[in-house]
Amino acid sequence: MEQSLKGLTTIIMAGGKGERLYPLTRDKAKPVITFGGNYRIIDFTLSNCLNSGIRRIWVLSQYGSFSLDQHLRLAWDIVRPDLGEYIYSMPPQQIMVNRWYRGTADSIFQNLGLLEAERPRQVLILSGDHVYKMKYLEMLEFHLNRDADMTVAAVMVPRREASPFGILHVDKESKIVEFLEKPQDPPGIPGNPDFALASMGVYLFKAEVLVEEVIRDAKDKESKHDFGGNIIPRMVGKKKVYAYNFHNPATGRPRYWRDIGLLDAYFQAHRDLLGPEPVFELDDPDWPVRGRPSLYPPSKYLYSGQAIIVEDCLICSGCSIEGTVRESVLSPGVRIGQGARVDAAVLWDDVEIGAGAQVQRAIIEEGVKVPPGFAIGLNPEEDARRFQVTEGGVVVVPNNVIFE
Repeated sequence: MEQSLKGLTTIIMAGGKGERLYPLTRDKAKPVITFGGNYRIIDFTLSNCLNSGIRRIWVLSQYGSFSLDQHLRLAWDIVRPDLGEYIYSMPPQQIMVNRWYRGTADSIFQNLGLLEAERPRQVLILSGDHVYKMKYLEMLEFHLNRDADMTVAAVMVPRREASPFGILHVDKESKIVEFLEKPQDPPGIPGNPDFALASMGVYLFKAEVLVEEVIRDAKDKESKHDFGGNIIPRMVGKKKVYAYNFHNPATGRPRYWRDIGLLDAYFQAHRDLLGPEPVFELDDPDWPVRGRPSLYPPSKYLYSGQAIIVEDCLICSGCSIEGTVRESVLSPGVRIGQGARVDAAVLWDDVEIGAGAQVQRAIIEEGVKVPPGFAIGLNPEEDARRFQVTEGGVVVVPNNVIFE
């Protein structure tokens, strides 16, 4: 496998605007949205790379690229260029064409110069906005053993819940026979008909096949220049395209993977981090997740005559708590005032909840100062007048809000 790594180029696509996560993406790139208190979303993909032995990575940026560049410099300046290691951010160079990236396939087309310079045998293409833990070398081994032209990582989802995804219809050998975008009646998996295979947006290509396909796609004026919408359907039936089932062979169950491109999905993914046996475990010594180093002091709990209650929470460094916090994630520097109550909330860096304030089912951006006695998440009509409220009833409070 070490020899195979030498012939591998890894590219993380991190240029999407993330409009469905607005207002969280109002002034920053989606991959650097706070997740799990200490981390940014892209930290999970980058940690997967390092834990898989991959230390040469290109990050394709575009929208809000400064926020991404800044995070990579502060949190990921750990590789050794003198040893051939790198994590480089690459915005659109506009050398081959005079335009921004038009889609995932177009972003690769515009960076064919990278592949020409590196001359890899295989290319691993990843997304910078998913949360999961994957040993990419296991997928690479699967890909090489089948001499595949392309391999698509896929996760099992119940058929009744599979319609929102791009679904891979496979045969008994895991060869993809059809790609279906958000089908009403998703096909089941051979031998496991109650489940369907959903594309994870993780792709492995033979390098020469990838070059051939993105060049062909660039010439197609009707194409949306998307891997899922255009490249995969065009290759199926003509090339050797396989699905790599991201599951636990010992149990047969799917491994954890979340696309947190929607506000409700982002909120729910935080719920997956909580509890005595969380669905997604951050405290895993065998698979460490690296985040931005914190210079905050230890958190503190200040008793001032009223009971301090903290139940089932993630509390980062530098927090100060004088009230009640339940089922919440507190990023570094959060302050909970005397008698305040926070239930089921995601609070970003340096949020302050004033004395006696109440917050419930909310996402609050960094630096927001909720006034004393203010209520968020308790009155849907009042919340809707002031803030964005999701279909699932989650209140989103941006950092440019003016409290009245």
